Amino acid sequence: MIDREFFLGFVKIHIIYHASKEPIFGVEIMSELARHGYDISPGTLYPMLHRLERDGYLFSNREIVGGKMRKYYRATDEGLSMLAQSKKQIMELVKEVIDEK
Repeated sequence: MIDREFFLGFVKIHIIYHASKEPIFGVEIMSELARHGYDISPGTLYPMLHRLERDGYLFSNREIVGGKMRKYYRATDEGLSMLAQSKKQIMELVKEVIDEK
């Protein structure tokens, strides 16, 4: 089992990545994360989304869908910048770990 701190870092990068492509909402991103093998509870996901928004990596807007209020998240410019930096670091790490000699 992967350490919780590493796990949460991967989840945050996934969230920012998907929010950079299109608006995301809680239940949808939980399903997407599960598809990638991340079993994350609403009690972990929603505070993480709120924290990413508070820290300036996401912004949100609310829409009524099917008579219910839904909060959609998108990546901010700061989130996009963090994602670009993370991609570089991920590539460097993967090259080092995979090409280990």
